[in-house]
Amino acid sequence: MENVKGKQQSVFKELKDLFSFSNPFQAPRLVKVIVSTGTGKISDKKKIALIEDRLMKITGQKAAPRGAKKSIASFKLREGDVIGYQTTLRGERMYDFLDRLIHIALPRTRDFRGLPVSAIDAMGNYTIGIKEHTIFPETSDEEHKDVFGLAVTIVTTARTKQEAETFLRHLGFPLQKIEA
Repeated sequence: MENVKGKQQSVFKELKDLFSFSNPFQAPRLVKVIVSTGTGKISDKKKIALIEDRLMKITGQKAAPRGAKKSIASFKLREGDVIGYQTTLRGERMYDFLDRLIHIALPRTRDFRGLPVSAIDAMGNYTIGIKEHTIFPETSDEEHKDVFGLAVTIVTTARTKQEAETFLRHLGFPLQKIEA
């Protein structure tokens, strides 16, 4: 089982004929992976600390708090209030996280039938919504009452949606087959 970093290095050889790349720098690359979660209406400090701690265990680095951009009176929300946490992964941590996501976490997802291709945006980025953080082995414990969801955004240098899809399939992402 080849890891994501090893596949990243062979992208140009695999995709040069398909997209007529003449230079290795034209081939798509991974830029960063952003893992984020919202705390929303949770006001319990212990639960918020638990979410922050588990996000740190999953990603391997401390999560940064994200504040509200503007006040909304009906939600009792003030500008600057912490409404979520986010971690940006680059380099080795990014490759390690993607390896664990592809080979360990996603196969543990209930009723998993592949990732939707429609989640690739026009700029070549891919966003995955994970309903339960417990699919990661770092956080699997006997308490399942404090389950929260994650959003994982994979930022690439792909220029088109088709280029990004081919690139992600090459890296080993279990994307759904397109029915003709």
